[in-house]
Amino acid sequence: MDNGESSYRRFLTGDDSGIVEIIREYKDSLTFFLNSFVGDLNTAEELCEDTFVKLAVKKPGFHAKSSFKTFLYAIGRNVAIDYLKKSKKKIYLEDIGEVVSYDEDPVSLYIKEERKLAVHRAMGKLKSEYRQALWLTYFEELSNKETAAVMKKSVHSIETLIYRARLALKSQLEKEGFVYEEL
Repeated sequence: MDNGESSYRRFLTGDDSGIVEIIREYKDSLTFFLNSFVGDLNTAEELCEDTFVKLAVKKPGFHAKSSFKTFLYAIGRNVAIDYLKKSKKKIYLEDIGEVVSYDEDPVSLYIKEERKLAVHRAMGKLKSEYRQALWLTYFEELSNKETAAVMKKSVHSIETLIYRARLALKSQLEKEGFVYEEL
């Protein structure tokens, strides 16, 4: 799949299997991204569904100025912002589980899991913009340009935001007595 673009184009021409492919490909990662806004996995799942409904019903035009994933995440971000405006909820990032490889020894797995939990807890204490920038860049592996498109900022602003977010995350981890060398 070419990042969803061909599936969306097929959907727009009447092939409903295209939207099914997009949902299968992006539902989990989009849900976790939306969770960084609302701090509740159930709500994030609902917002993810709303995003796909908006994509399927309104059929916004994709002009390939960015990747399809960036286009989809921007729609999801707008859905989440609309939800937050209506509900006026605070934004938190929940700990996220991940599939673990059992090829490693249990001690290494435990240490890795503790590091991930510490990073997620510390991210939950950062400003919303910092969490979003870090999430899109490091967890979703979007480029700075794609992150800028999703967050509706300039690339330079994103670079500065990521730099400050990394410093804030490192500081927060140090306050909690944890030193994360990879920052």
